[in-house]
Amino acid sequence: MAELIRIYEENPNPKQITRVVQALKKGGLVIYPTDTVYGLGCDITNTRALEKIARIKGIKLAKANWSFICADLSNLSDYVRQIDTKTFKILKRALPGPYTFVLPGSSSLPRDFKKKKTVGIRIPDNNIAQALVRELGNPIVSTSIYDEDELLEYTTDPELIYEKWQNLVDIIIDGGYGDNVASTVIDLSTDEPYVLREGKGSLDIL
Repeated sequence: MAELIRIYEENPNPKQITRVVQALKKGGLVIYPTDTVYGLGCDITNTRALEKIARIKGIKLAKANWSFICADLSNLSDYVRQIDTKTFKILKRALPGPYTFVLPGSSSLPRDFKKKKTVGIRIPDNNIAQALVRELGNPIVSTSIYDEDELLEYTTDPELIYEKWQNLVDIIIDGGYGDNVASTVIDLSTDEPYVLREGKGSLDIL
């Protein structure tokens, strides 16, 4: 049974952040708020946790295209190949913010992602998500949580999320109501930016 933990976005309680990070380090699955929809995540370096998320999503781990939640741009070079000035300027303008950027993966990706030519990078404008990643010391791999309701694609109420996911994950963070619009996804792995999905983030940054 998952633990429901209330954390306030304005000023996340360090003790509660530590509790969540300890669960992540042990291979736990966590549902947490971002600046768009709630995400389902785990430690990027924990194979068993990654496989658990793949099973929940009904896909093979090798086929998964999940985002990496980073705290800032400083550790980007650990996961993506060198990027040009034009690309870096777009990232600088947009992040932190409601965007996922597809970038060319580097040779130093964690072993479960070694074969990936590209990776999706997210730096949400959300203090809870950023605090978790900072304390963990490496990115959280993340996928959005969907709702079966066709009218409401994403569940935004933490209590409803708890009802649905309490037997599938270890911790659910109640960070207040989430958004029901996903991030804008932009492919920056080729010469020209290509919009894969228009979501919450404005395209004015391109």
